[in-house]
Amino acid sequence: MSIEIRVPTLPESVADATLISWHKQPGDLIAKDENLVDLETDKVVLEVPAPQAGILKEIISPDGSTVQSGDLLAIISAATETITDDSDTANPTPTQPESSASNIPLSPAVRRLIFENDIDPSRITGTGKGGRITKSDVQAYLSSQTQVNPAPANPNTSEPKPVPTDATTSIKVSPTPATDTNGRPEQRVPMTRLRAKVAERLLQAQQNAAMLTTFNEVNMQSVIDLRKQYQERFIAKHDVKLGFMSFFIKASIEALKRYPAINASIDGHDIIYHGYYDVGIAVSSPRGLIVPVLRDADQLDFAGIEKNIVDFGEKAQTGTLTYAELNGGTFTITNGGIFGSMLSTPILNPPQCAILGMHAITERPVVEKGEIVIRPVMYLALSYDHRLVDGRDAVQFLVAIKEGLESPAHLLLNI
Repeated sequence: MSIEIRVPTLPESVADATLISWHKQPGDLIAKDENLVDLETDKVVLEVPAPQAGILKEIISPDGSTVQSGDLLAIISAATETITDDSDTANPTPTQPESSASNIPLSPAVRRLIFENDIDPSRITGTGKGGRITKSDVQAYLSSQTQVNPAPANPNTSEPKPVPTDATTSIKVSPTPATDTNGRPEQRVPMTRLRAKVAERLLQAQQNAAMLTTFNEVNMQSVIDLRKQYQERFIAKHDVKLGFMSFFIKASIEALKRYPAINASIDGHDIIYHGYYDVGIAVSSPRGLIVPVLRDADQLDFAGIEKNIVDFGEKAQTGTLTYAELNGGTFTITNGGIFGSMLSTPILNPPQCAILGMHAITERPVVEKGEIVIRPVMYLALSYDHRLVDGRDAVQFLVAIKEGLESPAHLLLNI
């Protein structure tokens, strides 16, 4: 029985997807629920599992194809059909050899080897039972072909380079060499869907918002001392490290409660004031920058926040974040400090009207009680949409975050 593999139903906001790469080739054995192919959308990579065990018979949509919900991807032979075929070929009747290459009985391993090397199986003499072609027969054929047609030796030719791939997907990039007008090497690769979507949204943010940025600095000594004092006990109880991000999220939520316009968004001629706090956390992944959303962050304690952040990071690396984890958000925090950034102006994440930028912590001379001391200082940047947020509110919002971080007891005691 043949089973059709089709594109699963995509979310309403996603029109189509790009087929990144097949994990199986025609002739390969397939286990039930095994991932067959990856589909890249604007936000996440979707896996298409096998509904039933069997053999991949035919690929309809090759790598790089643009597909929509319900499109046919491939056809597999169910396990029952495979068993029947194997039983028939295991005891072949003594008839004349088949003249058609497609009718030659092949095991899955042999079929894959023949497919990968683009061999006509009718050219191979089978030594197996009933003249069946074995894997050793294919390997022997390949060796004989190599000896008959050896590769031309050229001492000036370097080792062949592997086909390059785009850093944010597994789609193979064309190895065709290219040069500029002066003969210097260059390479043209297609922009990934995620990168194209990020570019579109960033351009949209700059064109459709009156974006400004205000800055401040925060003395991180109190937070650092608190982490050092309680880190071991925190790990022992919650099985997760106490990081800096949970402090920033807590401080941001308290500041958002004081200045609700910064937790709002513009929809046409209306302002939507959100009565909840869904904080987006910018995370770097192999596919690019993505922003999973921490839902109802105000209802989480420090351990809950840190566990969610760790979970987001792991899913971002493995590409298993879901649409639900990436959609929405009322406020975003991005941390360029982990890459060494000293200062930057983050761009809004539409339709949100504000984003907080964290930066590297560096020791700087600070005046305290008339004396110059060395303290760990971080620069903060708040980009905001001036159409909705007044400059005064933006500055005071950032001051509120500064106060919460420099006196963490305020966050713990909710004062």
